[in-house]
Amino acid sequence: MIYLVDASVYVFRAYYSGLPDMFDVDDNPVHAVFGFARFLGDLLERAHPRYIAVAFDRCHGSCFRNRIYPPYKANRTPAPPDLALQFERCVEFCSLAGIPAFASPQYEADDIIGTLATLMSGQGLRSTVVSRDKDLAQLVRAGDRMWDFGGAEPMGYHDVRQRFGVPPERFADYLALRGDAVDNVPGVPGVGPKIAAALMQEFESLEDLYSALGPDATCGRFDRLALRGAAGLRARLLEHRAAAWLARSLTRIACDAPLNVGREQLQRSAPDTAGLDAFFDRNDFGPMLRRQAGRLAAILTP
Repeated sequence: MIYLVDASVYVFRAYYSGLPDMFDVDDNPVHAVFGFARFLGDLLERAHPRYIAVAFDRCHGSCFRNRIYPPYKANRTPAPPDLALQFERCVEFCSLAGIPAFASPQYEADDIIGTLATLMSGQGLRSTVVSRDKDLAQLVRAGDRMWDFGGAEPMGYHDVRQRFGVPPERFADYLALRGDAVDNVPGVPGVGPKIAAALMQEFESLEDLYSALGPDATCGRFDRLALRGAAGLRARLLEHRAAAWLARSLTRIACDAPLNVGREQLQRSAPDTAGLDAFFDRNDFGPMLRRQAGRLAAILTP
């Protein structure tokens, strides 16, 4: 099993968690760094992963999705200025703790996680995706899990369908139909989560759905759906077909990012204890993280 961590979720959670103000020796805020380091240490102590990778977002505005659709995520409020430095400190902490970390100017953390999960599946490792981002549910396959550490219980393959109404393989199409306001992704007007789930329970993909709507469709599968306002829904789906296909190009996680890594490169390595001590000193962290780092060094050092 490999643990694939969506870093941004937990950095932002730490930033907005209400932790007391903390400052490094140069008076820069570091409470998000502290919270992220504590989360990652807790994860390591609880799960004892041999294989792990942390994915960071570093493609704000330069993601390949912005080339497809420039307004992608344009509705998001920019991160507070003091958070950029803290993100870089979180990357540094991973390196010192012996944890592989990845970022790309063109691919989002989701794509890095999807690519690593695909690569490791080919090398015999199932994945635990550590995140609360629903988009990543599309990556879960038999033997995989999605886990919001510190939140809900892990979801397996069948749990995804139970929670969202669609299996993981159809999740990107489900998101494409309903749209995603958080990421400024357009969908089909009037298609919310319930209707999108009903459609993706019946049809295997957008291709399958639209083949049932076309003039040559003879099986009548769409007509047999017990959906209120089916005639109007058909008209909206046909009118906004281009929007649905555009949305899927944005909601589908890329699992082919240019990462050339093998499982041996995703093993935890021995932490740099001297480097961590200096890191804790520079950030003016107290004894709690130092004690945890000492325990992890004793338990998990190869």
